[in-house]
Amino acid sequence: MDAVDHISFESTDTAGKTITCKAAVARGPGQPLVIEDVQVAPPQKMEVRLKILFTSICHTDLSAWKGENEAQRAYPRILGHEAAGIVESVGEGVEDIKEGDHVIPIFHGECGDCICCRSQKTNACQKFGVNPLKSVMANDGKPRFSTEDGSPIFHFLNTSTFSQYTVVDSACVVKIDSNAPLEKMSLLSCGVSTGVGAAWNVADVQPGSTIAIFGLGAVGLAVAEGARVRGVSKIIGVDINPGKFAKGKAVGITEFINPRDLQVPVHEKIGAITEGGVDYSFECVGNLEVLREAFLSTHVGWGLTVLLGIHPSPRLLPLHPMELFHGRQIIGSIFGGFKGKTQLPKLAQQCICGTLNLDEFITHQLPFDKINEALQLLVDGKSLRCLLHL
Repeated sequence: MDAVDHISFESTDTAGKTITCKAAVARGPGQPLVIEDVQVAPPQKMEVRLKILFTSICHTDLSAWKGENEAQRAYPRILGHEAAGIVESVGEGVEDIKEGDHVIPIFHGECGDCICCRSQKTNACQKFGVNPLKSVMANDGKPRFSTEDGSPIFHFLNTSTFSQYTVVDSACVVKIDSNAPLEKMSLLSCGVSTGVGAAWNVADVQPGSTIAIFGLGAVGLAVAEGARVRGVSKIIGVDINPGKFAKGKAVGITEFINPRDLQVPVHEKIGAITEGGVDYSFECVGNLEVLREAFLSTHVGWGLTVLLGIHPSPRLLPLHPMELFHGRQIIGSIFGGFKGKTQLPKLAQQCICGTLNLDEFITHQLPFDKINEALQLLVDGKSLRCLLHL
């Protein structure tokens, strides 16, 4: 796809003022999103107001839209957490970002000050880590969105990108090279970073190794892309939708397994074609049965399973403690292990120079007012990422 060149932001007199703009508002679980005028307040201390140019939908947005977890429901709400845009204005104290900067918002922030941010062992952040229960700003416990009559509209995952303008904490904004194509950079807000980082940072896959990916959505395919770049010798893709196999081949998957075509468990099939199991497996579905198959598909003695899927079930891990004595390991990953503000600019540069190929991930493009069509494409399993132009 062609890059959008020379996107610029013309300074206006909106700084410090409330902006009226269009947003897609969720007013109830599973209800069509409503495109309506909303009020977006100016950023407060250590906050940034962004003009969103591109946004897309991932399965986390889909789950929140459906209201699958009752404890996380908050309506009306502006969903969305994968986007790219330009800084419209900044609040008091923001020094690393300025008006006109090209940025991507991130749902998993990096404050830079807490004990986790200071540690090289984790990408967790005590202040601005992912929190699906959070629906207001940290400063004052209030949203920056409201209806025209002043009623509050709640935030989502630190970002709320289904809006022409949004306000985020400065810890949740990453400045990127202005030469980077913003429409592609939106993918780094979530899906691609999560998958590529799982391969690079969390598993640290090695050249010549073997992996299995369970679930070939955008995250699973991003794992494959990261593994391909690292020189992995065999990438096995597992999915019950054979329609995803062609896209998988384009990002380097070498073999495909449809569990519905097998007479044996998936892990037995993988063991048979890999001399006992893969070195690494990645669970990208959010299903406990799939997680167990992923775990058992790795090699006794050193196999590592990386858990990426979101598991809404209250059930616990389907493992017996003694199974860990066989040398297999399991680890969870959030945002691919990336420290967003510190490390994503380099990832963006790798995309610019062609190390990573993002073209395969954007399967559809629609105007913002067609957002409900984009949701349906994801529900039907027809899209990886539908890029919405605001």
